[in-house]
Amino acid sequence: MKLVDPDDDKENSNSGWFVYLGLGTQLAITVTGMAFLGYWLDRKYNSEPLLTVICSFLGITVGLYNFIKTVLKSK
Repeated sequence: MKLVDPDDDKENSNSGWFVYLGLGTQLAITVTGMAFLGYWLDRKYNSEPLLTVICSFLGITVGLYNFIKTVLKSK
């Protein structure tokens, strides 16, 4: 017979918050990292602001895709 620990429910309900906090951080890092990559490429190839804009939109798209996919999977 397995004993039920009432603290188990609290731990499981709080773990969802950590997933969402991590998703927000991951989204911000993805967008910022891609913007900096675009800026660096623009400076290297003297094509300002084309690659910064392209990489920024790519970062937003990939970040939001991952965010939405993870949120829908958790439901």
